[in-house]
Amino acid sequence: MTIFNVFTLMGGIAMFLYGMDLMGKALEQTAGSKLQGILSTMTSSPIRGLLLGMAVTAVIQSSGATTVMAVGFVNSGLMELHQAISVIMGANVGTTVTGWLLSLSGLEGDSFLTQMMNPTAWSPILGFIGIWMYMIGKDRKRGVGKILLGFSILMAGMNTMSHAMSPLADEPWFMDLFLSFKNPILGVIAGAVLTAVLQSSSASVGILQALTSTGAVTYSAAVPIIMGQNIGTTVTALISSAGANKNAKRTAFVHLYFNVIGTILFLCGFYGLNALISFAFFNETANTFGIAIVHTIFNIVTTAILLPFNRLLEKLAILTVPDSPSDTKQENTLLDERLLTTPSVAVGRAMLTGGDMAEICRTALLQAMSTTRVWNDAIADEVIRKEDAVDHYEDVLGTYLVKLSAKHLSVEDNRSVNTLLHTIGDFERVSDHAVNIIKTAQEIRDKDIKFSEEALNDLSVLEAAVQDIVNRTVDAFQKCDTYAAGKIEPLEQVVDGLVREVKTRHIARLQAGVCTIEYGFVLDDLLTNYERIADHCSNIAVAMIEVAADKFDTHEYLNNVKHGGSVKFERRYEKYRGRYTFPPEAYTESAPADSKE
Repeated sequence: MTIFNVFTLMGGIAMFLYGMDLMGKALEQTAGSKLQGILSTMTSSPIRGLLLGMAVTAVIQSSGATTVMAVGFVNSGLMELHQAISVIMGANVGTTVTGWLLSLSGLEGDSFLTQMMNPTAWSPILGFIGIWMYMIGKDRKRGVGKILLGFSILMAGMNTMSHAMSPLADEPWFMDLFLSFKNPILGVIAGAVLTAVLQSSSASVGILQALTSTGAVTYSAAVPIIMGQNIGTTVTALISSAGANKNAKRTAFVHLYFNVIGTILFLCGFYGLNALISFAFFNETANTFGIAIVHTIFNIVTTAILLPFNRLLEKLAILTVPDSPSDTKQENTLLDERLLTTPSVAVGRAMLTGGDMAEICRTALLQAMSTTRVWNDAIADEVIRKEDAVDHYEDVLGTYLVKLSAKHLSVEDNRSVNTLLHTIGDFERVSDHAVNIIKTAQEIRDKDIKFSEEALNDLSVLEAAVQDIVNRTVDAFQKCDTYAAGKIEPLEQVVDGLVREVKTRHIARLQAGVCTIEYGFVLDDLLTNYERIADHCSNIAVAMIEVAADKFDTHEYLNNVKHGGSVKFERRYEKYRGRYTFPPEAYTESAPADSKE
C-alpha cells in the first residue's frame, strides 16, 4: 500500500462522511413538518417511544442526533426521562438502516437484476438526477435533489474507500492487527474510539463494511468492534448534556448504560454459545451483509432484553446523577439549543413556545379586563407576573430565532421563523396593555368611581368585541391558520368604530349632565388600551398572511382590503358590526345633574 492509497482513502472517507451528512440533513429538511408531527406524538408508552426513536433516526440517519434531541427535549421539559429511554432504544435500532443500504454494495453476480440492485451501478444516475433537480428545481424538488446527490456521494465514497483499502489484504501487519481484534476487549475499544472520533456509528459501521474488501475482517473480529461502535456513539449525547439540567444528564447516561450493558450481555451470550456449539462462521471472512446483520441483531436483541427494564435504567441514571438536598425542582429551558442541530424540530419547538406565549397574553388580558368590574388583588398580581413571563418569552424566542435564521431552513420553516419574528413583539405589547388595564382598574377602585348601567352596557359591548378579536388572533396563530387570520382585520375595524361610538355616547351624556369628568379620564385610558390591543391583533394577522404569501407590505395589504372593494371584507365587517351593537340610551335630559356613571 503506497502513500497514494492513503490519500485516496482519506478522500473516500471525506466523500463518505459528506454524503452521509448531506443526505441526512436533506432528509430531515424535506421531512420538515412531518418530522415535527412524529415528535409531537411523544408518549409514556415504551412501545410507541421505541417506534418514535426508530422513525426519527431512519429519517435523519443519525442515532446520535436523535439522542441529542432527546436530551434537549428532557432539558426543555417536553419529555420525561422514562419517555426518553424508549426513544433512545428505538434510535439504536433505527440507525441500522444505513448499514443495510451500504450492504447492497456487496452484491455480486452477472445477471442484470443483481447488478442493478447494487447501488454502485445506479448511484451515479441518482447523482446526475439529483444535481439536475438541485440546479433547476425549487423548494421541495431541490431538497429531493440533495437527498439523491448525498446518497450518490456517499456510495462513491464507500467505493473509493474499498478500492483504496484493497491493497491492505497483502500487508501482514494489517492481517495481524485484525487478528488482535479477536480479543473482545481490544475490539470493543477500537470500535468505541473510531466512533467517538467520527461522532457517528453509521459512519464507523460503513467504514468497517468497506474494510471487508480486504478480506482481513472476520466475524470474530467484527462482532466486538460493532459492540464498541455502539458504545462510542454515546459520546455525542454525553458532550451535549454538558450544562443541561440533571434529567438531561441522566438521559445521556441512560444511552451509555444501555449500550454498555447491552454489549456485556451480547458478548457473554455470543462467546458463551460459541464455546458450546462453535459457530461455523466465527472465523470466516465477513462481508457487508454480515456486518449489517450483526449490527441489526445486536441492537434488536439488546433492545428486546432491556426495554422491560427501562425503569431500572432510569434508577441507575438517577444514582449516577443524584438530586442534591437543595434541589426543589428541575429547571427547564424554554428553548434548548441542542435542538438547533435539527432545524425543523427547532422551528417546531419555537412555534409551540410562541403559541404558549400567545396563550399567556390571552389569559392575562382576560383576567385584567375582569378587574374593571370587581377588583381582585390576587388577579392583579397574577397579570403582572404573566407580563414578566411574556417579556422573558420574547427575549428567549428572539435570541433563538436569530440563531435559527442562520441555519439552512426549508421554505416552510423559514416562513414560520419570519412569522414569529414579526409577531412576538405584538404579543408582548398586548401583555403590556393588560398591565395598563390593571392600573386603570386600580384607579377606579381607589377613587371609588361608579359606572351607570348605560356606561357598563357600552363597555360590555366593546369588551366582548375585544375579547373576540384576541381569541380569534391567538387561535389563528396557534393553528397557523391564515384563513382565520383573514377575519381579523374586519373585526379590528369594528372595534375602532365601537371605540369612537363609546366616546360619542360618553360626550352626549357629559353634555346632558349625567356624566363626571373623572369617569371620562379612566374611560379614555380603557378605550386607548382596547383600541391598541385590536391594532396589535391586526398586525399579527397581517404578518401571518403576508409571510405566507412570501411578501411583507402591510400598508399595501391593509389598503387593498379596506379600499379595494373586497366583497368578502365588507360582508365580514357587516356581520361583526351587526353582532356588536349598543342598546338605546336610557337617560333623559331631565336626569339629575349630580348623577354619576
